[in-house]
Amino acid sequence: MDKTYNPTVIEQPLYEHWENQGYFKPNGDHSKQSYCIMIPPPNVTGSLHMGHAFQQTLMDILIRYQRMQGKNTLWQVGTDHAGIATQIMVERKIFAEEGKTRQDYGRKAFIEKIWEWKAQSGSTITNQMRRLGCSVDWCRERFTMDEGLSNAVKEVFVRLYQDNLIYRGKRLVNWDPKIHTAISDLEVENRESESFMWHLRYPLADGVKTIEGLDYLVVATTRPETVLGDTGIAVNPYDVRYQNLINKFVLLPLVDRRIKIIADENVDITKGTGCMKVTPAHDFNDYEIGKRHKLPVINILTFEGNIRQEAEIFDTNGKVSNVYSSTIPQAFRGLERFAARQAIVAELDRLGLLALIQSHKLILPYSDRSGVVIEPMLTDQWYVRTAPLAKVAMEAVEMGELQFVSKQYKNMYVSWMRNIQDWCISRQLWWGHRIPAWYDDQGLVYVGRDEVEVRQKHQLSDRVVLCQDHDVLDTWFSSGIWTFSTLGWPNETEALRIFHPTSVVVSGFDIIFFWIARMIMLTMHFNKDTAGKPQVPFKTVYMTGLIRDEEGQKMSKTKGNVIDPLDIVDGISLEHLLAKRSENLLLQPQLVKTISHMTVKQFPNGIKPHGTDALRFTLAAQASTGRDINWNMKSLEGYRNFCNKLWNASRFVLMNAEDQDCGFNSGDKMFSLADRWILTKFNQTVKIFREALDNYRFDLAVGKLYDFTWYQFCDWYLELTKPLMSRGKIAERRGTRYTLVSVLEALLRLAHPIIPFITETIWQRVKVITCRYGDTIMLQPFPIYDAALIDTKALTDFEWTQQVIIAVRTIRSEMKIVPNKPLKLFLRNVSTEAQRLVNENSILISTLAQLVSITVLPVGEIGPVSVTKLVPGAELLIPLVGFINKIDELDRLAKEILRIESEIRRIESKLINKDFLGHAPENIVAKEYKKLETYQQSKIKCLEQKLIISRL
Repeated sequence: MDKTYNPTVIEQPLYEHWENQGYFKPNGDHSKQSYCIMIPPPNVTGSLHMGHAFQQTLMDILIRYQRMQGKNTLWQVGTDHAGIATQIMVERKIFAEEGKTRQDYGRKAFIEKIWEWKAQSGSTITNQMRRLGCSVDWCRERFTMDEGLSNAVKEVFVRLYQDNLIYRGKRLVNWDPKIHTAISDLEVENRESESFMWHLRYPLADGVKTIEGLDYLVVATTRPETVLGDTGIAVNPYDVRYQNLINKFVLLPLVDRRIKIIADENVDITKGTGCMKVTPAHDFNDYEIGKRHKLPVINILTFEGNIRQEAEIFDTNGKVSNVYSSTIPQAFRGLERFAARQAIVAELDRLGLLALIQSHKLILPYSDRSGVVIEPMLTDQWYVRTAPLAKVAMEAVEMGELQFVSKQYKNMYVSWMRNIQDWCISRQLWWGHRIPAWYDDQGLVYVGRDEVEVRQKHQLSDRVVLCQDHDVLDTWFSSGIWTFSTLGWPNETEALRIFHPTSVVVSGFDIIFFWIARMIMLTMHFNKDTAGKPQVPFKTVYMTGLIRDEEGQKMSKTKGNVIDPLDIVDGISLEHLLAKRSENLLLQPQLVKTISHMTVKQFPNGIKPHGTDALRFTLAAQASTGRDINWNMKSLEGYRNFCNKLWNASRFVLMNAEDQDCGFNSGDKMFSLADRWILTKFNQTVKIFREALDNYRFDLAVGKLYDFTWYQFCDWYLELTKPLMSRGKIAERRGTRYTLVSVLEALLRLAHPIIPFITETIWQRVKVITCRYGDTIMLQPFPIYDAALIDTKALTDFEWTQQVIIAVRTIRSEMKIVPNKPLKLFLRNVSTEAQRLVNENSILISTLAQLVSITVLPVGEIGPVSVTKLVPGAELLIPLVGFINKIDELDRLAKEILRIESEIRRIESKLINKDFLGHAPENIVAKEYKKLETYQQSKIKCLEQKLIISRL
């Protein structure tokens, strides 16, 4: 093996070899238990980010773990067509390159343009997945717009329509005025904004007055431009100020519309003036109030977000109504919504109807696609009737057919499903699955898989002109059938029979409603077992937290704290990192400067290469169920060091085992206490590791792997083998080599799911010694716990030996004695058992503790003045005469105590400072308390040492 561990050299060639050899495919043995994971399909426009790296690492650990247990495994890979994101990106591309819009191309040619882009550049993220070591079956890669999945989407739509679970209706949706489409809640980013609260006077009608004798009501609003669409004024029925006005009317300013004062308990008495304008067509809360009170719905905005030339008026059910005039004042027609706001406020002020303007912070919904404020818009859309689907999907979870990890998400899921709203599935785009519905000249709708089927089913002649719906389906609709459509549904394929239901889905909690819940609903509706019982899409839902920066902030480009996982793998210079973080064209110049400053502070020398294994190890080590992760570069460095330690330890084993008699073929083997101990500890590690992974506690599994490898195998066992191999008998040396190689080989198999590249590379060398057959470690059996191999006596004996060695090392450290200085060890008041342990393990103790002699004092003898430590059955004494200068050491300790006391006073003064405690973040305060505790403990140790030395 190379002297230096270099992941850059080994990782990419190794992955290419794995993929070319087909190791990632199912083994095809249908007698074995199947295990399947469906990757949450990343957007085809995307690139790898830390969230992808996190979740895909966990999925790969699971699939490699199950594959090594001989299961017939499938990790299904694919990408999502990302309707809005892809269309926007290609539109920008053709405009930048050709100065054309999609309208210039026309629908058919524009879609062809997107397919061209997809063929050339749409595989970025899948190529990056290879860099992470994802062992997906690339032969089965799917795309949500491929022919098979497109047919499945049409089939689902048609069947849901036939089952009366899809309908078309006029309802309020999130509308993006820039890209002119409805968007889902997931595509809405709520931002706190500085704005105003406008207090407007609404004249009371019919001579009615308030209890104060006023002839108007004051209504507070953050959206005065929607006054033109008001159809009611709501007050709380228990608000004594307005009880006499319920069911009376006001005259709506600017349009003189008579609108009713209604009572609704949802009105907050303490908020604003207690009077709330109700604009059902332009506010989701108002829309629900309007439905409860059967108020008319007046739309005053165009799809571009401008004031209409004439209002659209509907009743509560969305039917055209003439209950009010559709006239909009000439002065406001055609104005952009925020320009209209200024004009309307100015006119109300001129009319004496503007009572007050107050500064006000509010949360505004922005489209994360276009960056503009979204507008609640009354539109005709297609909906899924979700209540019947949700009932079955909720029962499956409550009955335990589908488990959430951790269980807190079960309650979140059930609560949402109980209050589920119908799902808007149509989008006003060109890129996507076009809705399989056709309209005739009379506006009648026909749903079918294609136009031919529609005409045949409804016996329509060629003279009847049909026009297909221009809208496409929400991207979540196609990804909602991902678990079964990718396996060949609606055909009854072998893959569907073998791998469905799938085993586990790994996903972020933020899409539990947008994807997880919808997959459960749609899968259970369309998939039944042989007894006709609905199938769940997966048996377990493992929810991950979010990857945040070191300060706990969500990673985002605008904050400049995003870390590209491939920059961690490959390394990146500061110059290129700065350029990368500033390339987002949406950033303002001053923000670029701020981000540059933050980057230089965080990465003054750029990011050095760490390799994929170190990244995977770090991510898995922090994957506690559902908890957000604060990314820590120091942890990454630590796990890179772990890989390096494993590499160097393996070199040590190979140097002592290759071309040597290791006892795998023949020859007597004598196993030392150290051999028996490490075999037992490894067996215990296997048990804990497997239990942790079986329960999705990746952090516990990695923690145990780290402890065993670093401390028990490397720090202890490898050191203990040195005297055994240099002084032991032939059978002892053979036993030690056998144990060295056996434990290392099994350890590599245990660690492979976490760190696949380094383990495969080392295993290829080790397997030759162990006479193991097989081309790759990933198809080797995973280590199994065997209770019969637990040697309790070896554990007990070795633990005592460890305590002696650690006690001597501690004395060296505390008394500042150099590590290689030979010491004399005396044992006082020694029990019979301790005497046996000393006799049997004196060579190990002397070698690792750097002792020149070990002397057991006769009963009653006190021994020399020494530093003492207690171990079970004996008192350890290390004489200090001749090793330290008493005067110098006492002087050094006095100075150190003064320094520590100064630090203690400084921290204590900070911790009683109210300004510090009131303004410092909690983590900073906690760090100060921790430092104080550390200094206090150091002072105690120094005082103890001072007392001992003063007695010399």
